[in-house]
Amino acid sequence: MVKQRRNPFDYAGKPSMRLIFLLGTIFLYAPIIVMIIFSFNNSRRGGNVIWKGFTTKYYEKAFNNDSLVEAFVNSLTIAVVSTVFAVILGAMTAVVLWRFRFPLKPVFSGMVALPIVIPEICMGVSLAVFFSAIGFQMPQGTPYPFNLTNIIIAHITFSFPFAAMVIRTRLSSFNREMEEAAKDLGASEFQVFRDILLPHMRPGLIAGALLAFTLSLDDFVITFFTSGPNTVTFPVKVYSMVRFSVTPEINAASTILILVTLVVTALAMRFQNIGDTEK
Repeated sequence: MVKQRRNPFDYAGKPSMRLIFLLGTIFLYAPIIVMIIFSFNNSRRGGNVIWKGFTTKYYEKAFNNDSLVEAFVNSLTIAVVSTVFAVILGAMTAVVLWRFRFPLKPVFSGMVALPIVIPEICMGVSLAVFFSAIGFQMPQGTPYPFNLTNIIIAHITFSFPFAAMVIRTRLSSFNREMEEAAKDLGASEFQVFRDILLPHMRPGLIAGALLAFTLSLDDFVITFFTSGPNTVTFPVKVYSMVRFSVTPEINAASTILILVTLVVTALAMRFQNIGDTEK
């Protein structure tokens, strides 16, 4: 009987690795769990670590805070609109980089990835300077949601490269023989893209959309530099509140934002699983 050799890279079953994984998980999620717990603390100070009773009044205050609700709606609107355009641009860019050969392709690929690697503060300053240089600033009194145009353009600029990289990775596993077989059977380029390439890209599109949405929803630095005086998003609003003191209302608002992110993630994963089941 030949004794099967254990894979030297298989460390998942070792107690030490389980302990490291557990400690890492606690390190990552313990602050979030503590914040959620103390959002129900009946205390005037959000940083108070003394439990004084259970209450939901700070959630009621968060929902009744008109400026906070307006900022939250602005962030959701910006995230949804920028995600749609980021996924479209990201998909087009990914297909171009995956399918075609052209001069200076490595340079183009590097320029696409540039917003991913440069510091976010530099990105925010450069976008603010660009909007100022071309004189593009939405005037006061611009109807909603057009008053968010500056921020939406900025968010598309820094989020679509992330979607492009994810979708391009998905395209690398595509079997080109399927495309050639479809063309041999008389399918046009559009039919090949719609019926063969696009379903294969679906997991990448969903992952890219989810990444772009979360990046846009919690962005602070770029939004801070590109927003107008009368346009406030949720992260900027929370920052202005934290400057005075951390209150349970901020904990409650942050918990709501986490819940929205989890719901969107669950829906995206559900949609992706349905797509895989249909195949």
